[in-house]
Amino acid sequence: MDPVCLLTHPSTKARSETLGQRFREVRQQTHALAAPLSDEDCQLQSMPDCSPVKWHLAHTTWFFETFVLSRFDTGWQPFHPQYRMLFNSYYNAVGARHPRPQRGLLSRPPLADIWRYREAVDAAMLALIGRLAGSDSAFEELVELGLNHEQQHQELILTDIKHALSMNPIKPAYALDAPSNAVATIALNWLDYDGGRTRLGHDSNDAFAFDNEGPAHEVLLQPFSLANRLVTQREYLAFMQDGGYERPDLWLSLGWDRVCAEHWQAPLYWERDDDTWQVFTLHGLQPIDPDAPVTHVTYFEADAYARWAGARLPREAEWEHAARQLRAVAGDDCRLAAHANMLEQSHLSALAARAPSSTAPRLLQLYGDAWEWTCSPYEAYPGFTPPPGAVGEYNGKFMCNQYVLRGGSFATPASHIRATYRNFFPPDARWQFSGIRLARDIC
Repeated sequence: MDPVCLLTHPSTKARSETLGQRFREVRQQTHALAAPLSDEDCQLQSMPDCSPVKWHLAHTTWFFETFVLSRFDTGWQPFHPQYRMLFNSYYNAVGARHPRPQRGLLSRPPLADIWRYREAVDAAMLALIGRLAGSDSAFEELVELGLNHEQQHQELILTDIKHALSMNPIKPAYALDAPSNAVATIALNWLDYDGGRTRLGHDSNDAFAFDNEGPAHEVLLQPFSLANRLVTQREYLAFMQDGGYERPDLWLSLGWDRVCAEHWQAPLYWERDDDTWQVFTLHGLQPIDPDAPVTHVTYFEADAYARWAGARLPREAEWEHAARQLRAVAGDDCRLAAHANMLEQSHLSALAARAPSSTAPRLLQLYGDAWEWTCSPYEAYPGFTPPPGAVGEYNGKFMCNQYVLRGGSFATPASHIRATYRNFFPPDARWQFSGIRLARDIC
């Protein structure tokens, strides 16, 4: 499936067809991600932070039923009266919710009923798109929000099922064919940026962005450098072999507390086999690929590694400033993402950085492969106001005790990412496809 560029705008006459096509593609992509799984797989919930695939399938459908059909389709009748409570995630304004840690206990409704639920909502949504697209901007905005919401859950389907399958002692694979990646990564080097005044955040226009990406505003940057690629497994292994998990001087206090309490010795999914390491992947248990990016590290681990390497993590304004400069030279976000290792490439694994086609130095792996931790706390931009109503709960209420990640991963849809996109997780989150890019100050 070719990524649909969110930064292009069809004419009013074509909007119905374009939005309907995009709706079909996103919904079909979710179906394809669930296709390799059994009914039993789709029921698994391995920890409170993860959700069963069945719940993801239902919740993304619930979003369209609750926020679009119930508002714009006067003839719509709820598919099932209890679904409003069962598949509500965190929208207090909508009503009661089933407890998140207990989603795996919902053996009923069965998966077959959830597929019927999706079919019924899809049919109603496509009919509604045919009637309203091009004539009702509020409707179009909610549909686009729902599609981007579903793309977030597409990545969560992969992160959550990977964690669930990792709990199985036979280490089953989600996908059997592992990508061939017999390529040595390029050398790490540094790209310098002058700093100065720069624009941060999404400018108000017709292109979609989440509310937390704006308002756009000016920031002042000091001169800085960014590493040209992500940190590799070989490089992270050197940190481990140098006692990285045994040296409290490298760690933030809360991070060291977690190292001691959880007995961390390596990134999540790494397993020692005598003197070698293996890692559980969506392709099953594999030898570590020394040249591939390290993933499944927390903010605490990323920060400790950066200290050990004599560097630091980027600030999100630095990351976005560098992304905007690359976009000005190499093409827009859509073009960059379409050629990155993202969901549409179907590798389902972070890959070694490839040499650019141009000889000019440039940032690699800016989009795709692994989400990049920044040292920026997730907070509101100046002038941010959540939208009214229940959709205002989407992002704003989580702006506490979390850090920003940028760039997307191999499980992120290409049409879902852009330079202003702000992902966010608590600093001890490990099950996401999170990695490390280094930064440093220029004195």
